[in-house]
Amino acid sequence: MTQGDGYAPLLDPAVLERLREELEGDEGVWRVFVQNFIGCLPERIERLRQTLTTGDFRGAMDAVLSLKTSSQMVGAERLAEMAINLERALRNETRENDPAIALPHLAAEHLRRIKQCGRQTTYLLQATLKQKPDLG
Repeated sequence: MTQGDGYAPLLDPAVLERLREELEGDEGVWRVFVQNFIGCLPERIERLRQTLTTGDFRGAMDAVLSLKTSSQMVGAERLAEMAINLERALRNETRENDPAIALPHLAAEHLRRIKQCGRQTTYLLQATLKQKPDLG
């Protein structure tokens, strides 16, 4: 088992609560922010897949940073951890190896778990959105 394989919680409710507070308790804005994350997540993961499988280092780095940052903002801790580990692997594996060879290997190693974690995170966020405004 590698880092990012489930040590972090899928979702940190404290991060969501802080987000709600930063948005001044405006339930509508907070919900739209979370819904946007959910809506963009499949596209972010697909972009990551495309850039990794085609050996596009710059594109892959941009995609993984986008996934990491957006995940951190909504408290998707495990997904953010997986993105951090992939970012580290991208940097390490391309130092001495051709990205056209290294990146497809990283795709094979990381993408299945990232997709699965993305589905689980989406499910939990959708359940959170269905809860009353106090987050449970």
